[in-house]
Amino acid sequence: METEPTSIWLRPARGSRGRAPEHTRDGIATVAVHLADADGLGAVTMRSVAQALGGGSASLYRYVESRDELVALMVDQVNGEIDYTVLDHADWLADLLALGGQSRGVYLRHPWLTDTPAATGDLGPHAVAYLEHALRALRDLDVDGHRKLEAIGVFTAVVRLLARTEIEQRGVELQDRRRQLAAAAHLGHLLQDGAHPHLAAALSAPPVEADEDQTERLLTRVLRGLLER
Repeated sequence: METEPTSIWLRPARGSRGRAPEHTRDGIATVAVHLADADGLGAVTMRSVAQALGGGSASLYRYVESRDELVALMVDQVNGEIDYTVLDHADWLADLLALGGQSRGVYLRHPWLTDTPAATGDLGPHAVAYLEHALRALRDLDVDGHRKLEAIGVFTAVVRLLARTEIEQRGVELQDRRRQLAAAAHLGHLLQDGAHPHLAAALSAPPVEADEDQTERLLTRVLRGLLER
């Protein structure tokens, strides 16, 4: 009979029987993060991590039941890089923008993070800490808990999207830039006949490079729209 699946966060890091484990979950996650930082999330397999640890893939199953659990450990570990001491708990918007800036930094340091599942419902300790601090920032806002959680969910999704866009823009190679220039020239040609005045007006503004200030401006609009009456 199949056993019910259990969250890795509910299982003890080591069993009560058998020999003492040679590794820790945190140590395993560290190795996996290094592999992903160097070569992307696709480089992280049970075999590659086990080999980096000096063993066979079968040995890794003593600590995690699947690659999905391994990735969950990685995600939670890098989310532990967020520094909550930057929050002053005096202005809810400033605190959430500070959290957004911290999250952006995590994504930019670990680009593979945008390739992981956006939400699994199985939150690790650091994800729970992030949620707790975000809710603390909103504690005095006259908004019900459901709306606060909804706003935080949208906020974190937007941070992820903006970070992914920035990462992709940074990774554009010369050939891709040439394609972009060709596409821009084609679009410019289409706009010359005056049949698309609204699109022409929107594109007449100078391009804005992705940066922290732009991210903050966009997140401010999102948060005010979601939480202010």
